Amino acid sequence: MNITKDTVATLSYTVTETNGQVVGRTQPDEPVTALIGHGFLIKGLEKALEGHKKGDEFAIQLEPKDSYGEYDKNLVQTIDRAMFGDFEIAVGNVFEADSEHGPMAVVIKEINDKTVVVDGNHPLAGKILNFLIVVEDVREATPEEIKHGHAHVGGHCPSEDHDHEHCSCHHHHDEDEHDHEHHCCHGHHHDDDHEHHCCHGHHHDDEHEQGEHHCCHKHSHE
Repeated sequence: MNITKDTVATLSYTVTETNGQVVGRTQPDEPVTALIGHGFLIKGLEKALEGHKKGDEFAIQLEPKDSYGEYDKNLVQTIDRAMFGDFEIAVGNVFEADSEHGPMAVVIKEINDKTVVVDGNHPLAGKILNFLIVVEDVREATPEEIKHGHAHVGGHCPSEDHDHEHCSCHHHHDEDEHDHEHHCCHGHHHDDDHEHHCCHGHHHDDEHEQGEHHCCHKHSHE
C-alpha cells in the first residue's frame, strides 16, 4: 500500500541541520504514526511521503517555507519582568503560555532589571533541514480516525505548538534540555510568511496582535 490521503503511516526519522547537527530523531521503539492528509504533518514532509510504501527509506531537504517557516522578528518581544512574579527565571527557560489560539511556548532570551525578552519563534524557524525517513508501516485509516482527524495508536508525536499571541506564561523546561529534538516531529503553519513548527500540524491566520500580557505561572516539567 502506498501513502496517500486517508492512510496512516508509521515513520522513523532523523532530522539534521545543514551543518550535520542532529535536531530531531525518533527512538527505536517509538516511531511516529500520522494520519495523512489531515494537517498532522508539515506540508513539505507530507508531500514528500506521497506514493511511498512500507520499507522505503529516503532523504529530503526542506526549506523553511516547507517546514517551520522563516524566522519572524515580530515574535521577539519585551515584556514586564513582573509578569513572572516571584519565579526564578533564566535565559533559555521555555514557558508555556495561554493564548487565544491555545498553548504556545516562548523562550527567554534576555533578562533585565525590569523587562524580559522572549522569543515565540519555533527553535528551527529559518533553518534548512535534512530529513532521513524510514516508512515502517502503511495502512488504511479507520472511519473513526478520519472523523477525529488523527491516528489512534500508541506511538505519538509530542506536541508543542507555538501560537504566537500575548498571554500568561507557565514554566515548561529549559530550551537546551531537549536540544530541540522533540520539536522536529510536529508542524505549525501561519498564513502569509509567518509559518512554523513534521508530525503535528496547526494552522491559523496571520494574527500577531498586540494583546495584553498577564501573570506568568510556573509549572514543573519532568
